[in-house]
Amino acid sequence: MSINYITPQGLDKLCKEQENLLRVERPKVVKTVTWAASLGDRSENADYHYGKKRLREIDRRLRYLKKRIEMAEVVDPKLCASSKIQFGAKVLIETEKGLRRYYTIVGEDEISLQKGRISWKSPIGKSLLGKEKGDFIVVKTPEGEKELEVLEILYSY
Repeated sequence: MSINYITPQGLDKLCKEQENLLRVERPKVVKTVTWAASLGDRSENADYHYGKKRLREIDRRLRYLKKRIEMAEVVDPKLCASSKIQFGAKVLIETEKGLRRYYTIVGEDEISLQKGRISWKSPIGKSLLGKEKGDFIVVKTPEGEKELEVLEILYSY
């Protein structure tokens, strides 16, 4: 098993999802399945079949969350402040075309392209790690290689 690097906020999110599935979602579905089973013939009972399927999905997700939480290595970006890009850094980059964008280097369970959160294992994340303000990196993309410049590094998540 590999280490699951994660921010404190990311771990909190996983724990809350696990808690919600255990305490709210699963009991609600169990109640529905129990009610549907009490109606008798289950062969054409949609509530019963959907509920059983949903229970399997919830249990699968709970197993996944348990494993990810057990493997979690919490890294607090506020304690990692450095002149070099490390896990948890928020980085302002500029493309060859002058487009600027912030990326935050996070764990695999925290990825959100809409919020600019990229995995430290992603091509851009790997390329940024260890770089400093003013450094240039080359990233291979499906459209070809792109050059990016590091303009700013922040450690406030």
